[in-house]
Amino acid sequence: MPLFTIGIGLIDGFNPCAMWVLLFLLALLVNLRSRARMALIATTFILVSGAVYFTLMAAWLNVFLLAGYSRTVQIGLGLTAVLIGAVHLKEGLAGRGGVSLSIPEASKPGLYARMREVIYARNLAAAMAAVIVLALAVNVVELLCTAGLPAIYTAILAQHSLPRPSYYGYLLLYNLAYIADDGLMVGIAVYTLSRRKLQAGAGRFLQILSGAVIVALGVLLILAPHWLF
Repeated sequence: MPLFTIGIGLIDGFNPCAMWVLLFLLALLVNLRSRARMALIATTFILVSGAVYFTLMAAWLNVFLLAGYSRTVQIGLGLTAVLIGAVHLKEGLAGRGGVSLSIPEASKPGLYARMREVIYARNLAAAMAAVIVLALAVNVVELLCTAGLPAIYTAILAQHSLPRPSYYGYLLLYNLAYIADDGLMVGIAVYTLSRRKLQAGAGRFLQILSGAVIVALGVLLILAPHWLF
Protein backbone atom coordinates (compact mmCIF):
# COMPACT_ATOMS: atom_id res chain seq x y z
CA MET A 1 0.00 0.00 0.00
CA PRO A 2 2.80 2.55 0.68
CA LEU A 3 4.33 1.96 -2.76
CA PHE A 4 0.90 2.10 -4.40
CA THR A 5 0.21 5.35 -2.53
CA ILE A 6 3.46 6.97 -3.64
CA GLY A 7 3.03 5.79 -7.24
CA ILE A 8 -0.51 7.10 -7.64
CA GLY A 9 0.39 10.33 -5.84
CA LEU A 10 3.31 10.95 -8.20
CA ILE A 11 1.16 10.28 -11.26
CA ASP A 12 -1.57 12.54 -9.91
CA GLY A 13 1.02 15.27 -9.39
CA PHE A 14 1.65 15.34 -13.14
CA ASN A 15 -2.00 16.25 -13.73
CA PRO A 16 -1.87 18.70 -16.66
CA CYS A 17 -4.36 21.11 -15.08
CA ALA A 18 -2.35 21.61 -11.90
CA MET A 19 0.99 21.51 -13.73
CA TRP A 20 -0.15 24.13 -16.27
CA VAL A 21 -1.05 26.63 -13.57
CA LEU A 22 2.19 26.12 -11.63
CA LEU A 23 4.46 26.39 -14.67
CA PHE A 24 2.66 29.48 -15.92
CA LEU A 25 3.03 31.06 -12.48
CA LEU A 26 6.74 30.19 -12.43
CA ALA A 27 7.18 31.76 -15.87
CA LEU A 28 5.79 35.01 -14.45
CA LEU A 29 7.78 34.79 -11.21
CA VAL A 30 11.00 34.72 -13.22
CA ASN A 31 10.39 38.42 -13.89
CA LEU A 32 11.01 39.14 -10.19
CA ARG A 33 14.68 38.23 -10.76
CA SER A 34 14.90 37.04 -7.16
CA ARG A 35 15.43 33.35 -6.54
CA ALA A 36 14.57 33.66 -2.84
CA ARG A 37 11.27 35.46 -3.44
CA MET A 38 10.40 33.16 -6.34
CA ALA A 39 11.06 30.07 -4.23
CA LEU A 40 9.07 31.40 -1.27
CA ILE A 41 6.01 32.36 -3.32
CA ALA A 42 6.03 29.16 -5.41
CA THR A 43 6.53 26.96 -2.33
CA THR A 44 3.63 28.68 -0.59
CA PHE A 45 1.45 28.01 -3.62
CA ILE A 46 2.40 24.31 -3.54
CA LEU A 47 1.87 23.89 0.21
CA VAL A 48 -1.53 25.61 0.18
CA SER A 49 -2.61 23.55 -2.83
CA GLY A 50 -1.44 20.39 -1.05
CA ALA A 51 -3.37 21.33 2.11
CA VAL A 52 -6.56 21.89 0.12
CA TYR A 53 -6.03 18.62 -1.75
CA PHE A 54 -5.52 16.78 1.56
CA THR A 55 -8.79 18.25 2.89
CA LEU A 56 -10.72 17.20 -0.22
CA MET A 57 -9.27 13.69 -0.07
CA ALA A 58 -10.14 13.44 3.63
CA ALA A 59 -13.73 14.30 2.70
CA TRP A 60 -13.73 11.57 0.02
CA LEU A 61 -12.26 9.09 2.50
CA ASN A 62 -14.97 9.75 5.10
CA VAL A 63 -17.68 9.33 2.48
CA PHE A 64 -16.34 5.90 1.55
CA LEU A 65 -15.79 4.91 5.18
CA LEU A 66 -19.44 5.74 5.89
CA ALA A 67 -20.62 3.90 2.77
CA GLY A 68 -18.74 0.79 3.87
CA TYR A 69 -17.78 -2.16 1.70
CA SER A 70 -20.27 -2.42 -1.14
CA ARG A 71 -19.90 -4.13 -4.48
CA THR A 72 -22.43 -1.67 -5.88
CA VAL A 73 -20.26 1.25 -4.78
CA GLN A 74 -17.19 -0.40 -6.32
CA ILE A 75 -18.89 -0.92 -9.68
CA GLY A 76 -20.36 2.58 -9.68
CA LEU A 77 -17.01 4.11 -8.88
CA GLY A 78 -15.29 1.92 -11.47
CA LEU A 79 -17.72 2.99 -14.20
CA THR A 80 -17.29 6.63 -13.21
CA ALA A 81 -13.51 6.24 -13.31
CA VAL A 82 -13.63 4.68 -16.77
CA LEU A 83 -15.78 7.58 -17.99
CA ILE A 84 -13.48 10.23 -16.47
CA GLY A 85 -10.39 8.48 -17.81
CA ALA A 86 -11.95 8.18 -21.27
CA VAL A 87 -12.60 11.93 -21.34
CA HIS A 88 -8.96 12.61 -20.42
CA LEU A 89 -7.79 10.21 -23.13
CA LYS A 90 -10.07 11.83 -25.68
CA GLU A 91 -8.72 15.27 -24.87
CA GLY A 92 -5.13 14.06 -24.91
CA LEU A 93 -5.46 12.25 -28.23
CA ALA A 94 -7.97 14.38 -30.15
CA GLY A 95 -7.90 17.75 -28.40
CA ARG A 96 -10.64 19.62 -26.62
CA GLY A 97 -14.19 19.60 -27.90
CA GLY A 98 -17.45 18.29 -26.53
CA VAL A 99 -17.30 17.03 -22.95
CA SER A 100 -14.21 18.38 -21.18
CA LEU A 101 -12.73 18.15 -17.69
CA SER A 102 -9.94 20.67 -18.30
CA ILE A 103 -9.87 24.14 -16.82
CA PRO A 104 -12.63 26.08 -18.62
CA GLU A 105 -11.40 28.79 -20.97
CA ALA A 106 -13.79 31.21 -19.26
CA SER A 107 -11.93 30.71 -15.97
CA LYS A 108 -8.45 31.40 -17.34
CA PRO A 109 -8.67 35.23 -17.50
CA GLY A 110 -9.53 35.28 -13.80
CA LEU A 111 -6.56 33.03 -12.99
CA TYR A 112 -4.26 35.22 -15.12
CA ALA A 113 -5.47 38.28 -13.21
CA ARG A 114 -4.75 36.62 -9.85
CA MET A 115 -1.28 35.63 -11.04
CA ARG A 116 -0.58 39.23 -11.99
CA GLU A 117 -1.67 40.31 -8.51
CA VAL A 118 1.06 38.04 -7.13
CA ILE A 119 3.72 39.48 -9.43
CA TYR A 120 2.80 43.15 -8.98
CA ALA A 121 2.07 43.03 -5.24
CA ARG A 122 3.39 46.06 -3.32
CA ASN A 123 5.34 43.95 -0.85
CA LEU A 124 6.09 40.35 0.09
CA ALA A 125 3.16 40.11 2.52
CA ALA A 126 0.73 41.19 -0.19
CA ALA A 127 2.31 38.73 -2.63
CA MET A 128 1.95 35.88 -0.11
CA ALA A 129 -1.71 36.74 0.51
CA ALA A 130 -2.35 36.89 -3.25
CA VAL A 131 -0.69 33.53 -3.91
CA ILE A 132 -2.75 31.88 -1.14
CA VAL A 133 -5.95 33.21 -2.75
CA LEU A 134 -4.66 32.00 -6.13
CA ALA A 135 -4.00 28.48 -4.79
CA LEU A 136 -7.51 28.29 -3.31
CA ALA A 137 -9.09 29.55 -6.55
CA VAL A 138 -7.09 27.11 -8.68
CA ASN A 139 -8.18 24.12 -6.61
CA VAL A 140 -11.83 25.10 -6.99
CA VAL A 141 -11.56 25.68 -10.75
CA GLU A 142 -9.66 22.45 -11.47
CA LEU A 143 -11.81 20.26 -9.20
CA LEU A 144 -13.36 18.22 -12.03
CA CYS A 145 -10.02 17.84 -13.77
CA THR A 146 -8.29 16.44 -10.69
CA ALA A 147 -11.08 14.48 -8.98
CA GLY A 148 -10.55 11.09 -10.65
CA LEU A 149 -7.45 9.63 -9.01
CA PRO A 150 -8.11 10.99 -5.47
CA ALA A 151 -11.63 9.53 -5.47
CA ILE A 152 -10.41 6.12 -6.66
CA TYR A 153 -7.48 6.07 -4.26
CA THR A 154 -9.56 7.00 -1.20
CA ALA A 155 -12.16 4.37 -2.13
CA ILE A 156 -9.41 1.74 -2.27
CA LEU A 157 -7.88 3.00 0.98
CA ALA A 158 -11.26 2.88 2.76
CA GLN A 159 -11.55 -0.86 2.05
CA HIS A 160 -8.51 -1.59 4.21
CA SER A 161 -9.15 -2.14 7.90
CA LEU A 162 -6.79 0.37 9.46
CA PRO A 163 -6.70 2.52 12.60
CA ARG A 164 -8.13 5.94 11.76
CA PRO A 165 -4.76 7.75 12.17
CA SER A 166 -3.27 5.37 9.58
CA TYR A 167 -5.81 6.46 6.99
CA TYR A 168 -4.71 10.07 7.36
CA GLY A 169 -1.08 8.99 7.38
CA TYR A 170 -1.61 7.45 3.95
CA LEU A 171 -3.36 10.62 2.76
CA LEU A 172 -0.36 12.63 3.95
CA LEU A 173 2.00 10.25 2.12
CA TYR A 174 -0.12 10.57 -1.04
CA ASN A 175 -0.06 14.36 -0.86
CA LEU A 176 3.69 14.48 -0.22
CA ALA A 177 4.15 12.46 -3.41
CA TYR A 178 1.61 14.69 -5.17
CA ILE A 179 3.52 17.88 -4.40
CA ALA A 180 6.95 16.28 -4.97
CA ASP A 181 6.49 16.72 -8.74
CA ASP A 182 5.64 20.39 -8.23
CA GLY A 183 8.58 20.82 -5.87
CA LEU A 184 10.91 19.44 -8.55
CA MET A 185 9.52 21.91 -11.10
CA VAL A 186 10.01 24.79 -8.66
CA GLY A 187 13.57 23.71 -7.90
CA ILE A 188 14.47 23.56 -11.59
CA ALA A 189 12.81 26.91 -12.34
CA VAL A 190 14.47 28.67 -9.40
CA TYR A 191 17.89 27.28 -10.29
CA THR A 192 17.68 28.07 -14.01
CA LEU A 193 15.33 31.08 -13.87
CA SER A 194 13.60 29.51 -16.86
CA ARG A 195 10.51 30.98 -18.54
CA ARG A 196 9.52 27.59 -19.90
CA LYS A 197 5.76 26.92 -19.95
CA LEU A 198 3.90 23.64 -20.33
CA GLN A 199 3.73 23.06 -24.08
CA ALA A 200 0.65 21.60 -25.75
CA GLY A 201 2.40 18.33 -26.62
CA ALA A 202 3.63 17.79 -23.07
CA GLY A 203 0.19 18.66 -21.67
CA ARG A 204 -1.46 16.10 -23.92
CA PHE A 205 1.05 13.43 -22.91
CA LEU A 206 0.32 14.06 -19.23
CA GLN A 207 -3.41 13.94 -19.91
CA ILE A 208 -3.07 10.62 -21.77
CA LEU A 209 -0.99 9.18 -18.91
CA SER A 210 -3.49 10.32 -16.29
CA GLY A 211 -6.45 9.05 -18.33
CA ALA A 212 -4.85 5.66 -18.92
CA VAL A 213 -4.17 5.15 -15.20
CA ILE A 214 -7.71 6.18 -14.24
CA VAL A 215 -9.26 3.83 -16.83
CA ALA A 216 -7.01 0.96 -15.68
CA LEU A 217 -8.00 1.45 -12.04
CA GLY A 218 -11.66 1.71 -13.01
CA VAL A 219 -11.50 -1.55 -14.95
CA LEU A 220 -9.83 -3.26 -12.00
CA LEU A 221 -12.54 -1.99 -9.63
CA ILE A 222 -15.18 -3.54 -11.91
CA LEU A 223 -13.51 -6.79 -12.97
CA ALA A 224 -10.81 -7.64 -10.42
CA PRO A 225 -11.20 -5.57 -7.21
CA HIS A 226 -9.25 -8.19 -5.24
CA TRP A 227 -6.09 -6.93 -6.99
CA LEU A 228 -6.53 -3.59 -5.23
CA PHE A 229 -7.78 -4.63 -1.78
